[in-house]
Amino acid sequence: MSEEERRILQLVIQGGDARCAAMEAIEAAREGKFARAEALLEQSGQALALAHSAQTDMLQEELGREQGNVTLLMVHAQDHLMSAITVRDLAREIVELYRREERTR
Repeated sequence: MSEEERRILQLVIQGGDARCAAMEAIEAAREGKFARAEALLEQSGQALALAHSAQTDMLQEELGREQGNVTLLMVHAQDHLMSAITVRDLAREIVELYRREERTR
């Protein structure tokens, strides 16, 4: 496996970690465990921050080359990250909805 492939797979892994933490945050909020939900949302954000940093580095490196290689693996990694970001953003909203519901009881 090349170094570039390894770096791309890290994007997939970090995106997957972020998505899983966001989904767990929703579950925690559903159970009324809001401190846990917030911690999981923070964990999700940290995984996405790592992925974004790596992605930015890769994009800057690509700008320095005449032509970059677009591989199915890189497209998959980008798709994975965008999905994870969407899930995390929606999880924030869902956690807040559960919190509001809890307050009105």
